[in-house]
Amino acid sequence: MRRKKLEIMKSNLSEIFDLPKDIMLNLPRISMIGNNQMMVENHKGIIEYTPQRIRVNSSIGVIRIQGKDMQLKNIASDDIMITGEIKILEYI
Repeated sequence: MRRKKLEIMKSNLSEIFDLPKDIMLNLPRISMIGNNQMMVENHKGIIEYTPQRIRVNSSIGVIRIQGKDMQLKNIASDDIMITGEIKILEYI
């Protein structure tokens, strides 16, 4: 309950000061270029990695990416670059 109030307060502050919500609330940010390149920022780690499926943990749950010939090109503490043929993106 207290955590929910804190998130609401952060969200309101973000709107008042025109700050990005992904930074204030530690939300994941996903950027895609077509269906062959994806950047996931503000992640909490990689759960599963195969050429057909990648699961990434985040503050709002698991992000599941399915496709073909996918690779992790860049892994940093706060972002991941995924390449390959991306077919499905889901939040679970």
